[in-house]
Amino acid sequence: MLETGTTYLIHPDVSSEQLDQLFAGNWPSLAKVLQKSLTYVCAYQDRRLIGFVNVAWDGDSHAFLLDPTVHPEFRRRGIGSELVIRASAAARDANVEWIHVDFEPYLADFYS
Repeated sequence: MLETGTTYLIHPDVSSEQLDQLFAGNWPSLAKVLQKSLTYVCAYQDRRLIGFVNVAWDGDSHAFLLDPTVHPEFRRRGIGSELVIRASAAARDANVEWIHVDFEPYLADFYS
């Protein structure tokens, strides 16, 4: 079930403060990393950042899906899946042929 009222933006102006709030305790600050990314997708409820996924790349046709994160209050509503779908579409639009993702076995259903 897809969360209604959620806005998804490809490569928006997202601040370090917003990312730090979302990633607190889970990931390091990503502001510098985003400068080198192919793209990234953010999900918002109103103006609150609630989801994020980064697409790094090799500068050619191979990309890497990194750091998919949804705030715990908004999990299991389809937001993570939608972030991955939109990130994959943005990568295809940039002529990426392969998208790679590493994940723990318990997450196989999410990426299937």
